[in-house]
Amino acid sequence: MRRTVLFLAVAGLALVAIRGAAAAPQHKGTASFTGVVLGPDDKPVPHASVTYQSSSGMAPHAVHADSHGHFTISKLRGGDDYDLRASGRGVFSEWQRNVPLRPGQTKSVTLQLIYAKEIPKAYVKSKPPQPQQ
Repeated sequence: MRRTVLFLAVAGLALVAIRGAAAAPQHKGTASFTGVVLGPDDKPVPHASVTYQSSSGMAPHAVHADSHGHFTISKLRGGDDYDLRASGRGVFSEWQRNVPLRPGQTKSVTLQLIYAKEIPKAYVKSKPPQPQQ
């Protein structure tokens, strides 16, 4: 008899906990960034890497741009600020810091690659071969 009462009490508490969790609002992200990564030559950078994190430094992530340099970062929590940076072909952009994102907002950003110890060959126009005389 005691076991039955104890079992029913535990089962009842578990049911209340499950109902409470189901009633709690789910904070699924509805905000997003879209944008393009441009190289030092102002042309889109295919397959560039875009790093982002909340401005508090929590949860760093990365996405890749498509073959036209365009990227989308979705399912972000609105009401937070984010830091974004891109890299591609050995060149990096500056960090765009504390970019605010409201719930439900889609914000467009352009990340310009500018930093490198040395400009990679991918961005240096080579001289056409000179005909030998």
